Amino acid sequence: MKWRVQMNIPDQPIAMSEQINTYTELRQQIHGDLRIQHPEWVGSSGESPMCDFYEARLMELLHFDAKGLN
Repeated sequence: MKWRVQMNIPDQPIAMSEQINTYTELRQQIHGDLRIQHPEWVGSSGESPMCDFYEARLMELLHFDAKGLN
């Protein structure tokens, strides 16, 4: 099976921070960017299980990569 990755490029610019220095800042940036790129995933209450899932998965991957476990 061949996988195809497609990037979602929104019509509006993505907010960019000047520099990310900490893990917390990275998480905040990812949190905001996912919600900007995928407003359809965010409910009226501001909750987004889909964004939460992707944030958690990316953090797992970054953690494993930083420890050299992949």
